[in-house]
Amino acid sequence: MAEALGTYWPYFVVVAGGLVTYGIRVFGVALAGRISVDSQVFQWVGCIAYGLLAALIARMILLPVGVLQEAPTAFRIAGALVALAAFFLVRRNVFAGCIAGVGTLIALTAIFGLD
Repeated sequence: MAEALGTYWPYFVVVAGGLVTYGIRVFGVALAGRISVDSQVFQWVGCIAYGLLAALIARMILLPVGVLQEAPTAFRIAGALVALAAFFLVRRNVFAGCIAGVGTLIALTAIFGLD
């Protein structure tokens, strides 16, 4: 395939990737207008989204990558618990939960240090 396109094959790959990415988004927008908020399909999609978010957060806590890997597991779990508590205490405010969780992780590492 690369030989047939010559030196233009990288442009073809970028255009094809863009068409696939934005094509799926356009399909989603067109379909979303036809789905009732109270339907079971909409609830199922919401459950999948929350499940993916929970899995990503669990992975960040249990199997971190990069700088987060240097923080002890207990500190990461404590930060997540404080973030969850702040989220519910401040009327489900995501920003408050994030600030509380990050602040807890920073405070614990500053006070107790890293090994």
